[in-house]
Amino acid sequence: MRIRHAAGAAALALMLALAGCSGSTTTGGDGASSSPPDSSPSAEPTDDGMSSDAALMLAESSLGTIVVDGEGMTVYMFDNDTQGTATSACTGQCLANWPIVTTDSATPVVDGVTGEVATIDSPDGKKQITLNGWPLYYFAGDSAAGDTAGQGVNDVWWVLSPAGEKIGG
Repeated sequence: MRIRHAAGAAALALMLALAGCSGSTTTGGDGASSSPPDSSPSAEPTDDGMSSDAALMLAESSLGTIVVDGEGMTVYMFDNDTQGTATSACTGQCLANWPIVTTDSATPVVDGVTGEVATIDSPDGKKQITLNGWPLYYFAGDSAAGDTAGQGVNDVWWVLSPAGEKIGG
């Protein structure tokens, strides 16, 4: 039993550390900690539940219809980014907690997403997908398709609607 409790405590500590990224443009976090709102892995892809060739598609969740990647992983926008920017404001430790959503294609394929999809160059030379000009990210604390644990973290991270608008908490 102690091993299970120790593993659970370690997992909880990791989640709290990951949630601490508030978005400073130089370090990616000011050390502030915030617990994400209660969110369960209840999102289900709106198609047959299988992975898609689309870079972005839709899923139903307790937050409504949200944008996910082709594997069903939730994608997020960052309030500290500037809409329409050519660069991400998430750098340093922030990127460890909020990895960018990338594509190999200059024109990412989408399924059901109605907002404008494009790409920007990331500092490491990858193509980061944008939706309505917002660079997209994953949350390291999401472990399965449909998880939305990043929603509302530090009041700067948000899931997106099919039109590319943030869904507030």
